Amino acid sequence: MDGSAEAPAAGTVLNALATGRGAAFAIDRYVRADVELGGSEVSATVVGEPDADTRLVERCVELVCEEYGDGEGGHVETDSEISMAAGLKSSSAAANATVLATLDALGQVEAVSREEAALLGVQAARDVGVTVTGAYDDASASMLGGLTVTDNDRDVLLARDDPAWDVLVWTPDRQAFSADADAARCAHIAPLAEHVEELALAGRYGLAMTINGFAYCGALGFSSDPLVEAMPAVDGVSLSGTGPSYVAVGDRATLEDLQESWETRPGTTFLTTTQHDGARTR
Repeated sequence: MDGSAEAPAAGTVLNALATGRGAAFAIDRYVRADVELGGSEVSATVVGEPDADTRLVERCVELVCEEYGDGEGGHVETDSEISMAAGLKSSSAAANATVLATLDALGQVEAVSREEAALLGVQAARDVGVTVTGAYDDASASMLGGLTVTDNDRDVLLARDDPAWDVLVWTPDRQAFSADADAARCAHIAPLAEHVEELALAGRYGLAMTINGFAYCGALGFSSDPLVEAMPAVDGVSLSGTGPSYVAVGDRATLEDLQESWETRPGTTFLTTTQHDGARTR
């Protein structure tokens, strides 16, 4: 009873901390999960991260086996192309990959819609306390691909689209855990977040994410300098999630020029594209 799956990372258009509504888009970098079911206990390992917190993926296995199996135990191993706690939705991607891999091991992939599978991962994140908002925006973008707008308080998908962007990511040499973000402070920028939501639902994604970036850099204490450097050449630029990564979207030549600037800072940068297919078994 083995299963394997992978799910893409994602960048932010609208952070859901202020209003409970968010938007994110999948990028062509992945978290992969391999699940072997058997026994009565659930365990997990993360490749290259011996001290990683594995409660989320373990809970994903438990929930799937409770709902679609016979309460089996098992072991899950995840391997990520992106850094943890970088604002690139690694937790949502790991949860999605683990849910699909567990369904694959049970032979139940076709019995569960992608939306239902994403919500299993959201529930697991809430159960173990690694999310403030439930992160259905991040989970849905990763599971479905493309760009999604969601109401995280009601777990409702409000819109989905397939923007074709090149994407530049800069990740500083630090971590920022979503569960540690100051939600009360972020609530102060709710009027701006509501405006960003309106722009996103109207398809004005680049402007939406740029306003989101400036608002959340202020609320969460991150520098807005990378945003200013990117404007006005890129289509959009934002702090991704609760940081510390920044994402910019636009044409590749423009992003290559911006990369030269962003690379002068400590950390890592990479160029990629949007991803439209979402999570998949392997």
